[in-house]
Amino acid sequence: MTILDLAVMLAYLAGMPLLAVALSGRQASTTAYLEGGHDLPWWALCLSMVATETSTLTVISVPGVAFGSGMVFVGLALGYLLGRAIVAWKFLPLYSSGRMLSAYDYLGQRFGGRMQRAASATFLGTRVLAEAVRLFAGMLPLTAMLAAAHMAVPRTLLLVCIVGITLFYTLCGGLRAVVWSDAIQFCLYLGGSALCAALLLHGLPSGAFSTLQHAGKFALFAQASVPFSSAFTPVAAIGGGALMTLASHGTDQLMVQRVLAARSLKEARMALMGSAVGVAALFFLLSCVGILLWMYHGQVPLAQTGLSSPDAVFPDYIVHGLPPGLRGLMVAAILAATMGSLSSTLSAMTAATVGDFSALCTRLSQMISVGPLALARGITVVWAAALVGCSLLFAQGSQSAVLLGLSIAACSYGPMLGTFLAGMLLPAARSAELLPAFCVTVPLMLLAMVALHPGGHALAFPWLILLGMVLLFLFAASLHVVRGVISLPAKRPKS
Repeated sequence: MTILDLAVMLAYLAGMPLLAVALSGRQASTTAYLEGGHDLPWWALCLSMVATETSTLTVISVPGVAFGSGMVFVGLALGYLLGRAIVAWKFLPLYSSGRMLSAYDYLGQRFGGRMQRAASATFLGTRVLAEAVRLFAGMLPLTAMLAAAHMAVPRTLLLVCIVGITLFYTLCGGLRAVVWSDAIQFCLYLGGSALCAALLLHGLPSGAFSTLQHAGKFALFAQASVPFSSAFTPVAAIGGGALMTLASHGTDQLMVQRVLAARSLKEARMALMGSAVGVAALFFLLSCVGILLWMYHGQVPLAQTGLSSPDAVFPDYIVHGLPPGLRGLMVAAILAATMGSLSSTLSAMTAATVGDFSALCTRLSQMISVGPLALARGITVVWAAALVGCSLLFAQGSQSAVLLGLSIAACSYGPMLGTFLAGMLLPAARSAELLPAFCVTVPLMLLAMVALHPGGHALAFPWLILLGMVLLFLFAASLHVVRGVISLPAKRPKS
């Protein structure tokens, strides 16, 4: 790695946090720290959503998948678009009807405080695990790239540095700094991906597009030899992608926090639908990089390239195929992807803690004699430490932890989405049935994630979400029947 590459990386790491803090302004209250003042432009919220749902693994993995399977992630984006449309017109009015700090305020209004706290605790528990896995797994390609460029940085040191920089601007600027930094970071790795695609296109031989077409690299969907094992078949991509978006953007605090910060329902909808375009554009560019890298490597299978895994395809090109300066820019872009998802997680978890466990936070604030804003910042620090600690625990495991992190989120999405849908569509639904059903379904889904392997393959995430919803409704319906039988009045004996 050249001095120019190092200069680009250091300039980004020094300048981006300072710019985000400058754009966010002074945070004088807990409301400003956690809600952003409700005056952020819709396009910034839109870019923040895209940066939040993508990470280092997205930037690294999508080209690797496209190398072997073509444009299947673009097909998945069609499902995301459908899901966002439903969320925009059916879920967002729930959040604009009253002042809410977290997505789970709705469940509190509909089913009571215990249901709200149970859902929020599930979000916090699964999010800290899933993000810790994603954070640690994201360090793997970064450390490998730096080592290949003769910069051996210990993984733990890199992890602590990234979390420290992210924590700095999150504490200083709150949600506003998170949103502005996300917008900057998304533009960085979108632009970097576009430059990589342009360089690869420039070196293509004549007739390359016909070769790509005949090889099936422009296919939007895949065919699965084992049912329920792929997320990229037409049914799984469109139906499952829509279902995942309903859960992630309609019920998960990580995404709902953005729409809660919008100026109006109209701007919340614009931000949400615009994020579908942003995700599709990113998937398209990264997929183009992947199929062009297939041409770059001589149109051979991955096993013949000498690379260890699909996730090594793009990092190898960044280290060995890019000119100085652009190489440093792309490493900075991958750092940006990690920091974007991390800062959003810290802000969302803090808002859920303060909003859904307000009585506990008030008692804690009185006990240690600090104000609400200082307490909120302290909670952010605690969650950052928890993420670092959990990430270091996964250092004892293998790279399969990546799949574990993705599956953890899917396991909680099904029961969560089912509970929201019950509140919206079933006027007779009650907490007495839904709360026990929810508390049983979540751990059962974690067990199913480990135990269910149809045909020897892990169950794809769209089917995990669907299974979670079905189990929740079955348990709730069973409890409803049982309670009805028990409460029947005793028949009088015949005279």
